[in-house]
Amino acid sequence: MTTLDRLYRKGLLLRDKDGRAFAYAPRYTRAELLSEMISGHVANLLGATEEGALLLSTLVRAVGRTDAALLDELDALVQAERLRLKRDVK
Repeated sequence: MTTLDRLYRKGLLLRDKDGRAFAYAPRYTRAELLSEMISGHVANLLGATEEGALLLSTLVRAVGRTDAALLDELDALVQAERLRLKRDVK
């Protein structure tokens, strides 16, 4: 119960009163949680160095070596993000 309460206080679980007890449920799907965690780590890495381009070029090389199709997906995601940012500015 202590672990569930701590996860609830960290915002990772939802909690509903069920009689005298609580019923817990995940706040995020596994994919959503992993996305947030990875995003936070990447943001920390980019903020920790003046060489953000080095980090990104390393990522692109690693993706290219692993899966060329994934590199195409990365390019599509970059293009979609550029469009989203342009729409948000207007």
